[in-house]
Amino acid sequence: MIEKQSNISYRGGAREGAGRPKGSLDKGNAVLREMILEALEGAGGVAYLVEKAETHPQAFMGLIGRVLPLQVTGEKGKDIQISVQWQK
Repeated sequence: MIEKQSNISYRGGAREGAGRPKGSLDKGNAVLREMILEALEGAGGVAYLVEKAETHPQAFMGLIGRVLPLQVTGEKGKDIQISVQWQK
């Protein structure tokens, strides 16, 4: 029986540094984000958002949910420490 050896090494996972850095936007998303920010500025910026928060609170809260971070971390990415004291 003849065994065939391959010159290809198989490692699991992707190689270090492959692809876009985590959290970075591709060109399409970066251009779209810039267009949205320019449109917001043209519509009145903060004043426009305040008006929309009052007239359409459900849509505004959806926007807030998209903008706020999903995970809250402490200083320099460490866990948050909470101290609770009970007093009588």
